[in-house]
This record gives sequence, C-alpha cells and structure tokens, in this order.
Amino acid sequence: MALRHLRRRRAEPRVSQDRWLVSYADFITLLFAFFTTLYAISTVDADKLRDVVGSMQVAFLAPDATRIAASEPAASGLGDVPGGAIVGELTLVRQRLSVSLRDQLRRGLVDVDMDPRGLVISLREAGVFQTGSADLSPEAQVTLLAIADSIRDVGNLVRVEGHTDNVPISTSTYASNWELSTARATNVIVFLVGRGGLTPDRLSAAGYAEFRPRAANDSDTGRAQNRRVDVIVLNPTTRRAEEP
Repeated sequence: MALRHLRRRRAEPRVSQDRWLVSYADFITLLFAFFTTLYAISTVDADKLRDVVGSMQVAFLAPDATRIAASEPAASGLGDVPGGAIVGELTLVRQRLSVSLRDQLRRGLVDVDMDPRGLVISLREAGVFQTGSADLSPEAQVTLLAIADSIRDVGNLVRVEGHTDNVPISTSTYASNWELSTARATNVIVFLVGRGGLTPDRLSAAGYAEFRPRAANDSDTGRAQNRRVDVIVLNPTTRRAEEP
C-alpha cells in the first residue's frame, strides 16, 4: 500500500511557481510596442499628416462633389494631376470649385488644374476684364467670391499671376504689358482681401506680361488662352521653396 501511494505521488506533475513570468514578459512586450508606436506618431511629417486628413475629408465629407468631379471631367475643365497623385486639402478645394464654378467651367471662362506648384485657378480675360483694362467685371467679382469661399479656411499661401498675350500695349494708364498684367493681379488681390475676406499675409502678386504663355501667340485662339489671371493655391513644397 505504501509503495502504491509513493508511485501515485511521483506521477503527479509538478506545478511551476514561475509561470507568471510568461504573462509578465508578454505585457512588457506589448508596452514596448505601444510606446514605440507613440514615438513614431510624434515624429510624423506634418505635411503628410495633413494630406492624409485631407484625403479622409474628401472620402467622407464631400461625396457629392466627388461624384460630380468624377462624372464630368471634360465639361468641368479639370485636368489630370501630374503623377496621378491627388491628396490633401487642395483636392477638397478643387472639388468645391467644380460645384461652385460649374457654369464658368462649362463656358470655358475658368480652368482648374493641379500642377507641381499647387492648385491653379485660371480666369480668362473674357470673363474678368475688358481688353486693355484691369477693372474687374461684375461677373469676375462673382467668380472671385466663389473662389474666396473655397480657399478662405485653407492655410496655404496664394499667389495671383497676371498674364497677357504678345500684342504690345501703350495707353495713358498702362505703358506696357508688364504694367497691365501686374495691375490685374493686384486688383484681384485687393478684391480677395476687401470682399473675399482673405488675410493679406497669405497673398502675393506677380505680373509676367506675355513671357509665360500657355499657348502659341500665332493665332487668336492662342492669344485668348494667354490673356488670363492665375490664382495659385501653393502646396507646402512650393511654399517652403519660395520662403526667404
């Protein structure tokens, strides 16, 4: 009987008193992973994070504008983005403009495109100025108010560029295309600040006369494309490159 009892005791497995170390090691590993993730998040690039947030806003907050931009690419005048990458707040602005400027886009008075500088909103002379004048037409004021509404809450800097064709001008007001293009850009800025509610520190003006043409100046159609004012919402890369 005693021998049988001894064998039974030897057959029973021995319970380890150190099994808690396994759970403790797992807990420490999880803590390490958690704090590593927090560190990675704390060093994320701000511009990339803003792009991600903007993309999520486009996906969840602007479904109607997205459908319109996707269904009417030819009628809206919205060109393809170089490299096919459309992200961030500029995409959201672009889609807002595709709705608020639908009529102007359809009539060819306004073009909205993305290029390496950012979002480019081109206003044709026919819908903004009289020939040889820098005074904004009533229709131009309506268009600029819509643009201001779309970019007012976006923190990007805005550059307004005036362009002309290569036909020389010499009047009592403007002695050259340089002066005319600069005056047009300046008048657009004055309107965006005074009526559009944009802060002056976001804006800058440039006049390029006929030296940044969009098309050849050898036809009426080409010259008409070159007579324009471009409102450029600069992307972060261009902004950093141009900072003094």
